[in-house]
Amino acid sequence: MDSQLLREHGPVSIRLVRPRDARVLQQELLSNRTWLRPWEATSPEGAVSFDMRAGVRRLLQQYRDGAGVPMVMEYGGDVCGQLNIWGIARGSLSSATIGYWVSERYAGRGITPTAVALATDLAFTELGLHRMEICIRPENVPSLRIVQKLGFRYEGLRRRYIHIDGDWRDHYAFALVREDVHHGVLARWLRGDVPADAADIPPQDLAG
Repeated sequence: MDSQLLREHGPVSIRLVRPRDARVLQQELLSNRTWLRPWEATSPEGAVSFDMRAGVRRLLQQYRDGAGVPMVMEYGGDVCGQLNIWGIARGSLSSATIGYWVSERYAGRGITPTAVALATDLAFTELGLHRMEICIRPENVPSLRIVQKLGFRYEGLRRRYIHIDGDWRDHYAFALVREDVHHGVLARWLRGDVPADAADIPPQDLAG
């Protein structure tokens, strides 16, 4: 495993996914179906096979191709979810998007905001990216709290943007650029210096 792709803070850590993680990730996904289904990406072409081993192989191939960085989130050394830096664009764009899920039994422990902060800091340093984006369904209140906590800036409503839970769903877009967080996302959050209104959504977008 690439040691540069390991970040931790307290009991929370993120690291590159390994082929042997497939079993535990599949168990977590299967046992959290009701919890995760409303937020899971689906295919407009119909159901696809659920094979985590093949999924991890595809993610690691994307990593080798430079298109993404697939990671697992751990709490106290136990796998509790997944976080992917995907859609990496180099050159004049130099950006990527973060997606994630966490098991229901680990929710409410501050794991996901910590992991997102660690991953964004990693993207701005080890990966040398300039901009990180998170897109969230308007109904996903826990994820909206994450961008509020970390000070991701609201950048607009994307209508029918991603196929989720069987249909095209609207998403809010939030982002940070490297200049927003000179000393790091995690450090800014821990210092309490996050702008209070950065993730505020204007009334016209709240109205949908």
